[in-house]
Amino acid sequence: MRLPTRKKELERQQTEEPDLHFTPEKIEAMKRELQRLIDTERGVAAAEVIRTGEMGDFSENAGYQWAKQNLRRINGRILSLTEKINHAIPIVHDATSTRVRIGSIVTVQVHDPLRTPPLQGEGSPQYTYEILGSQESNPMKGRISHHSPIGKALLGAKVGEIVDVTVGERVTRYVVIEIR
Repeated sequence: MRLPTRKKELERQQTEEPDLHFTPEKIEAMKRELQRLIDTERGVAAAEVIRTGEMGDFSENAGYQWAKQNLRRINGRILSLTEKINHAIPIVHDATSTRVRIGSIVTVQVHDPLRTPPLQGEGSPQYTYEILGSQESNPMKGRISHHSPIGKALLGAKVGEIVDVTVGERVTRYVVIEIR
């Protein structure tokens, strides 16, 4: 049984290129998951397909249909992981870089030149972000995608530079304080 897919979702999947930037830790985790799926789960699922297939009529055998669907899911995940691993772009953390790039840890401070005195220095909110690929982003932990509005604005910036981040109609200015 196929799940219905919306037209816009299909268009998004066809036009969007996957983000293949991964940390070395994520690549190793994907390799471990792939090995586990191949070594244990696929064999168990294939045995279940054979076992339930021996129970009779394939068209009305719910156990067989479920086992086949589970095996397809595992094989699909194996294929997906293999593709990601084979085409992965490792994120290398370079603490000596003078510009923000993927893998950088950046500290920024809100910059508001219209306030008197300008909102900068002590008491001004500071944020630290790690710029990663979209599949490893977790904004609650300060890990943002290089495709996010803040990530896009920060890429290529140097310490002391002011960047404008536009979200909707709102523009926020940040000054880059530190790059690690």
